Amino acid sequence: MRYTAIVTGRGQRTSAPRYVCTMPDAANPTGTGDAPDAVMCGSGDILISGFTVIRNAVLMGYPVVEAIRSILPIVDEYIVAVGAGDDSTRDLIASIDSPKIRIVDTVWDRARNTGGHMLAEKTNEALAMCSGTWCFYLQADELVHELDLPVIRRACEQLRDDTNVEGLLFRYTHFYGSFSIIATAHNWYRNEVRIVRNSIGARSIGDAQSFMIADHKARVVRSGATILHYGWAKRPERMGRKMARFHYWYHGAREEKTEDADFVFRQMYGLQPFTGSHPAIMRALAAAQDWEFAPQFKPADWTPKDWKNVLSRGAELLTGRRWGERKKYRLIRGHPRSAS
Repeated sequence: MRYTAIVTGRGQRTSAPRYVCTMPDAANPTGTGDAPDAVMCGSGDILISGFTVIRNAVLMGYPVVEAIRSILPIVDEYIVAVGAGDDSTRDLIASIDSPKIRIVDTVWDRARNTGGHMLAEKTNEALAMCSGTWCFYLQADELVHELDLPVIRRACEQLRDDTNVEGLLFRYTHFYGSFSIIATAHNWYRNEVRIVRNSIGARSIGDAQSFMIADHKARVVRSGATILHYGWAKRPERMGRKMARFHYWYHGAREEKTEDADFVFRQMYGLQPFTGSHPAIMRALAAAQDWEFAPQFKPADWTPKDWKNVLSRGAELLTGRRWGERKKYRLIRGHPRSAS
């Protein structure tokens, strides 16, 4: 599939195989509409396909619209696999009203509701529909800061013909309990593959957190960008609802509950204040936070996992190495983009 139109802020079209779009900024956080800073976001064959999977985003409070819009300016198409659910998620995605977006309706098989395998299965279905050289996967609670967009686009352009590189690695920032608190303990992954090369056998694995390439780990270099993960920054009742459904799809609970008790955010080891800035498109949601959660130093409340994280952190400080870190990728040694 190829695009054969220039799409302007007014939706006018002319015949040329490329997009015109705008990079987001404070005045134009979505990267859409009439703006003076229009840039070319792709030409010729599709360079970057965005793709994501979502179901019941409204019920569970996923910032899926913000997630999609956060990278929409640098992708040439965006595949959104929407699972049949119990809310208005499909209408929500359609409201983005971008010619780049292709909504694909899917049905989740409840007989396969353990281990998160359905999420990986639907992710692979969406990946198979991508046309780009690179396929950029975002989960529905992951965003990219607008300052990182040119970095990502440039990396994809520079590495287009370097077929030794099978994917791009992203740093992670995990929010927990609040839009102003991040989790930094060692059980929170600090890197993950989010862009994979198309047509080389890439497949989502496990609960769709990472990818394999055929039968081996993806050979990757660093993208130079960060994924901001907001999955644990929700109102307590929304978080409780998400966890109830999590137990259905991951642990085989008999019923998929739509309501549950409020979630209690735990005073775990490694919580720190967030000192960076949110993506422009996320700032309104962050500013509207109407619940309180402040980290407190309470070792008496820590679990064995917390103490394990304490020991792991101590070992890293002594040796300079993070022992036991989960890595579903292989960083290409000697590549200019592989430096830490």
